[in-house]
Amino acid sequence: MLSNAWLIPLIPAVGFVVVLLVGKHLPRKGSDVAIAAVGASFVLACIALVQWIQRVNDHGSSGALRGFGRAVLPTSEGGLTAVDHSFTWWQNGAVKFGAGTHLDGLAVMMLFMVTFVSLVVHVYSTTYMEGDRRYTHYFALLNLFTASMLLLVVADNTLELLIGWELVGFCSFALIGHWWEEKANSDAAVKAFLTTRVGDVGLMIGIIVLFFAAGSFDIATINAKTLGGDISHTLLLVSASCLLIGIIGKSGQFPLHTWLPDAMAGPTPVSALIHAATMVVAGVYLGARL
Repeated sequence: MLSNAWLIPLIPAVGFVVVLLVGKHLPRKGSDVAIAAVGASFVLACIALVQWIQRVNDHGSSGALRGFGRAVLPTSEGGLTAVDHSFTWWQNGAVKFGAGTHLDGLAVMMLFMVTFVSLVVHVYSTTYMEGDRRYTHYFALLNLFTASMLLLVVADNTLELLIGWELVGFCSFALIGHWWEEKANSDAAVKAFLTTRVGDVGLMIGIIVLFFAAGSFDIATINAKTLGGDISHTLLLVSASCLLIGIIGKSGQFPLHTWLPDAMAGPTPVSALIHAATMVVAGVYLGARL
C-alpha cells in the first residue's frame, strides 16, 4: 500500500464524479457513494499506517524520527527511507515535471487523520443535512475536498502540492457559501476565498524561487540540497518567507486571520472537517514537509 498510496486520494475523487453526475438518481441521493468512497480510503490509510509501523520496526525505531526525504536518509547510514512512487508528468526541454507519492511517518499519520475525520463527518452529515436543497452537491464537494487534502498530503513535489492546496481552498469557498441565498453566507465565502488567495500568492512565489534555486520541484531533492548547503542563504530566506505567507493565510493566522470566524457561516460539519481538523493544518503540514 505504501507504493500504491495514489489510490487513497483517487477513490474519493472518483466518488466526487459519480455523486455529482448520478447522485440525485440514487436512493440516498449520493450520500452512500460518498461515504463508501471515504470509507475505502480510510481502510487503505489504515493499511498504509500498519505497513509503515512494520517498516519502522524492521529498521529499528531510531531511524523513524530523523527527517523526511529519501535523499536526507540514506540507507547506508542505517536510516529509514521514505517510499516513493513517481513518473514524469510532462517535460519541457531538459526540465521534467513529475507526479507521484512520497510516504513517510508524517504522511501516513496525516492520511489516517484526514480519512478518519472525513469519514466521521460524512456519516454525521447524513442526518444533519437531511432534506437540504443541495444535499447531493454537498456530499460531492465533501468527497472532492477529501481527495484534494489527501493529494496535498502524499504529493512528492511542490507543484503537485500546490494543486491540492488550491483545490482545498476552492472546496472551502464552495462549502462556506453552501447556503448562498443568504448574503452573509456568500459574503463569508468570498472573504475566505480572497483572503486565502493573498497568502497563496506568497506560496506560489516561494515555490517558484525554490524551483530556480534547487533546479527541481521534488521536495526530497529541495530538502537535501538545503541541508547540503547547495542553495544560497538569501534564496532560502526569501523562499521560506514567501512560503510562510501561504501558511499564515491557510491556517488563519494574523494578519490573514479575519476569514476564519466568518467561515462558520457554512454547515457545522464543514466547519468541523475543513476549518478545525484538516485544511487549516495544511499550513502546519507544509511547514513540516519543507
